Parts: sequence; C-alpha cells; structure tokens
Amino acid sequence: MVLTLDILTTAAVLFIVTAGLMVIFGVMKIVNFAHGALLTIGAYASFVITQLKLNPWFGVPLAIIVGVAVGMVVEQLIVRPLYKRPLDAILATWGLGIVIGQTIVMTFGREVQFVETPLKGAILVAGTDYSAYRLLLIPVALGLCAALGGLLSGTRFGVKTRAVIMNEDLARGLGIHSGRIRFITFSLGAALGSLAGMLITPLSSVDPDMGLPWLVSAFMLVMVSGHSMASLLVTCLVFGACQVLVSTFVSPVLGGLTIAVLAAFVLRVRPKGFSHG
Repeated sequence: MVLTLDILTTAAVLFIVTAGLMVIFGVMKIVNFAHGALLTIGAYASFVITQLKLNPWFGVPLAIIVGVAVGMVVEQLIVRPLYKRPLDAILATWGLGIVIGQTIVMTFGREVQFVETPLKGAILVAGTDYSAYRLLLIPVALGLCAALGGLLSGTRFGVKTRAVIMNEDLARGLGIHSGRIRFITFSLGAALGSLAGMLITPLSSVDPDMGLPWLVSAFMLVMVSGHSMASLLVTCLVFGACQVLVSTFVSPVLGGLTIAVLAAFVLRVRPKGFSHG
C-alpha cells in the first residue's frame, strides 16, 4: 500500500512541477529554462511566510503573486523579442535562471532552509499511516489538470490560444491579439511554476539550487508527453511509478536518473513523444 501511495503522490508532485512549463511550451513553443528558478522563487516565498510566523497557507497567494509579477516582467523584457528565435529564447531563459539564482543567494544566503508544513500529521489509508500533506497533493494535481484542461479546451481564451498555436498569422487576421495571449500564457505558466515551488517545499529543503533537478525532470516529461494536460498526467504517472520502483528496489541514486533515461529512450523510439501517432 505504501508503494502505491508513493507512486500516486510522486506522480502528483511531478505533474504540479511540470504544469507551468507545459502551459508555456504548449502555446509558445518555447522551453522556459527559468522554470527551475521560478520553482525556487515559490519555495522562498513559502520560507518568508515561515519566517514571519504566518499561517503556511499564506504561501499559496504569495507564491502566485510573485510568480505572476516575475512572469509579466520576463515576458515583456526578455521573451517577447525572441519569439521567432526559440534557441535564443532558451539561452535567454537559462541565463535569467542563473541571475535569479544569484539574486536569491545574495538575499537569503546559501544555507539550506526548511519551511513549515501547511498540513501536519498522517492519515490512515487501508491500515497504513501516510503523510497527510503528500496525500493532499493528489487531489491538487487532479484539480490542476482539470482546471488547465478546461481553460485550454472549454473557454474563449482556450479557443484563441489554440488558434495562435495552429496558425498565428491567420489568428491575427481574425482579430486575435496573439501578443496578449502569449503574455497571459507566460504569466500563468510562471505563476504555476512558483506555486509548484511553494507546494513541494514541505517535502524537501529550500536552497538556491533546488529548482535545477526539478527543471530537468519537467523538461523531459514535457518533451515526451506532447501538448495535452491529460497526456502529461498519464506520463507523470508512468514515469513516477518507474522512478519509485527503481528507487525502492534498486537504488535511490538510479531512481533519480530514471526519468531522464526513460525519456531519452521514448524520444529515441518516438521522436515526437506520446501525443503523435
């Protein structure tokens, strides 16, 4: 039972971490390599709440506000001039991630910090005590998947977004403001990244480089899963299960490499990932 819950909660964490990167990549075809830095920003938002002795749940709105603010500035100043040059955009966001990391070091130092868990204790599941907070992340991930899926497929914004994805020139000809769609999308993706950082911090420590390993896993999952939130959720479940099984029965070190190795194998066999036949 513990193994099953480990798999489900790991998949939930992977989805929460990857959703923001997926939103930006799905609409803009830009891999936001500052995503790891956005996770770290969210983690430090949570740390600030802990330092101020406030209710840990205040970390949620703070992380979202900070993420949106950073996303707006980055989209306007850095990403917008580079839409037609995706490789330059990758380099620019990578460099931005380094700058954000150094700013965090200058502000908070290099020490490893810890935050307070918003939900303490364990819940009895089929005779097994399991972390209440980890279990909470399962409905959070499912809710996020449903909300983002609904937004991108069932709203006017979603229709306009799909039009921009399929044919930006035609969408512009129909009066859709593609620049505004990209601005909103990037800000949303940044907010999701920052929120993910806040949500995962109770499960780990907070330090200026914590976002990097998550960035690698998120990047691999997005490449494999294609463009839909549902396929991303399934990919997170499959890869998360493999990671937990390898970590449990072989070695935690190899478990950490599982997602990268599996993704490389899948992309070798199916270069366009799961979403294309």
